[in-house]
Amino acid sequence: MIVLVPLIQITMVAIDIYIWVVIVSAVLSWLIAFNVVNTSNRLVYTLWDFLTRVTEPALRRIRRFMPNLGGVDISPVILILALYFCEMVLTRILWSLRGGGY
Repeated sequence: MIVLVPLIQITMVAIDIYIWVVIVSAVLSWLIAFNVVNTSNRLVYTLWDFLTRVTEPALRRIRRFMPNLGGVDISPVILILALYFCEMVLTRILWSLRGGGY
């Protein structure tokens, strides 16, 4: 119990950070698609490569089950909703561990 509460809190912080990484990745993909930023810039390419490596495994699993929406990719939205759901479950567990009940 002593270890479980901080572990849940750290997991919730990690989920929050990952949500922001998914948001930044989606925004950067739009900026690249509309030629606002160029991937020939080394900094942009490095950032894009990092974000793709971090987010693509989770997004790829979601895209397998998604129907074709004609060029609109809503997998980041679904991933963010799933992460918020996990965070709500962890919050409820944390609340019950601290004696909050329902």
